[in-house]
Amino acid sequence: MKRIFLFILFLIFSTNIFSQNFPQQAKLIEDFIPKGWKVINHVQGDLNKDGLDDHVIIIEHTDPKNVKINTNLGSDKLNLNPRIILVFFKNKNQGYTLAAKNNSNFISTENSEESPCLEDPLLETGGIFVEKGLLKISFNYWFSCGSWYVNNVDYIFRFQNSRFELIGFDHSEFHRATGEKSSTSINFSTKKKSETTGESMSDDHPDKKKTVWSSIKPKKIYDLQDMVDEDYFEILDIKRN
Repeated sequence: MKRIFLFILFLIFSTNIFSQNFPQQAKLIEDFIPKGWKVINHVQGDLNKDGLDDHVIIIEHTDPKNVKINTNLGSDKLNLNPRIILVFFKNKNQGYTLAAKNNSNFISTENSEESPCLEDPLLETGGIFVEKGLLKISFNYWFSCGSWYVNNVDYIFRFQNSRFELIGFDHSEFHRATGEKSSTSINFSTKKKSETTGESMSDDHPDKKKTVWSSIKPKKIYDLQDMVDEDYFEILDIKRN
C-alpha cells in the first residue's frame, strides 16, 4: 500500500518550469511581485545572521485559465496556478536583495489534476517558517478520497556557502484506518539518518516502536534554488553508507 501511495504522489509531481524574471534589488517587497501574481504566504526573520529581518514569500499566479472544472471526486474546481518561493535579504541601508528563488515545481500548486482529492499540500497544515535562523518549508499530503495515507515532510534550509542548502529532512506517514506510523529523519550536516517503524496512533494496536540509525552518503548538495518535487523521492531513497 505504501508503494501505491508513493506512486500516486509521483503522478502528481510535474516537471514543468514556469519562467519568470525578477529584479535583483528593490526598495519594497511589493516591487518584486510581477503583475498577475499574489502573495499567499509571507514570513520574516534573520536568515543571514546580520541582525536584520529577512523576508520569505510564496506567490501564486492568478490566471483564470489555470482554474479547471473537475467532474470527478474532490474539489469542484482545481486551481493549477504555479507558485514561486522568493527569499529576500534586508539591506542595511535600504531596500531588499533577492537572495534565492525557486520557480520550478518544488512549491506545490493548490490542487492536482492527476489527484483531485489531494488537499493543498502547502496551506492545509504546512507552510513556510523562519526558526532560529533556518528556513523550513512544510508540506502535508492529505487525500479526501483515494488513499488512507497521510504524509508530512519538512525541508530545512540554512544559508551557507552563499546559498540556501538543505540541512534537514523530516518525513512521516500514517495510515488513517490502522493508525500505523513510520518516520524518517535526515541530518545532512552530520550525514546521519534515523528510520522509525512500528509506531501506532491507535489505542487498538500496541506500539512497537523501533528506530535504526545509520550513516548516509547523499548524492548531492541540495540547494533551494534547484529543488524540484522529484527530489522528495531521491532523498527518501538515500542509501546507508
